Amino acid sequence: MPGMTGSSDILCIGSVLWDIIGRSASVMRQGSDVPGRITRLPGGVAMNIAMAAARFGLNPVLLTAVGRDPEGDELIAACESLGTDTTHVYRSDDLPTDRYMAVEGANGLIAAIADAHSLEAAGDKILRPLTKGPLGTTEAPFEGRIALDGNLTRALLETIAVSPAFARADLRVAPASPGKAERLRPFLTHTRAMLYVNLEEAGLLCQTTFKTAAEGAEGLIARGAARVTVTDGGRSAAEATPEGVITGTPPEVLVTRVTGAGDTFMAAHIAAEAEGADRETALDRALTAAARYVSGDTAL
Repeated sequence: MPGMTGSSDILCIGSVLWDIIGRSASVMRQGSDVPGRITRLPGGVAMNIAMAAARFGLNPVLLTAVGRDPEGDELIAACESLGTDTTHVYRSDDLPTDRYMAVEGANGLIAAIADAHSLEAAGDKILRPLTKGPLGTTEAPFEGRIALDGNLTRALLETIAVSPAFARADLRVAPASPGKAERLRPFLTHTRAMLYVNLEEAGLLCQTTFKTAAEGAEGLIARGAARVTVTDGGRSAAEATPEGVITGTPPEVLVTRVTGAGDTFMAAHIAAEAEGADRETALDRALTAAARYVSGDTAL
């Protein structure tokens, strides 16, 4: 395999941007005006997965688009300080660095806006290291782990789903949000893709409504998915293949944050399997890691 050969390497493809998060300890509703804290941290689905993967002992490599503006320079420096490899990031001269803004209360996520237009505009330029080297080519595809997020355009995701450059990868796919879940439809019947979705996203992909994560997982498998995990907040989660469904329940914790919880779950699950964990153990580790994350404890 060209480029990366380490067993702990993982490519994280998708959004890397500044997360601007306002958090309050108060229960909030539309129109609420309450005291709290506002932070700016590196974020985006691909970055959240990469940061968590680094904490779990993997070596994450980012494939994304970041502007050549001051915010982009700051973001690249911050990403590197958090243990991610930015060597292959596409830096655009004319596209600004993307941003995400969310408001969270004691009752969870109130609202969020993702401005990932630069990533979408960059298109397949971010994939050049995989299609033209040094990480791989269409003739000698990358054979390791890839975490792919749904912030890419529908057209690019459709291209990736059939691209020979991804034909040998261990492909793990997550939507960026319920609003972008249907972009993952090309991966429903992909033989090498594992989908990581929540209960709402599972319903959107299957064009129905599920009551439990196990039902959602079974529904996705019935639609042709090779392997899936379906989470449902603090309730039971499921992991499924055509051979069967397993379930697990996260430990009860006090929720202090929610943005990034699903990405932490995904990274922990991938890391556990990289260490050789079986299905039940990997699911349990992922649920525990996500629970620790939402409680504000990122210690392993």
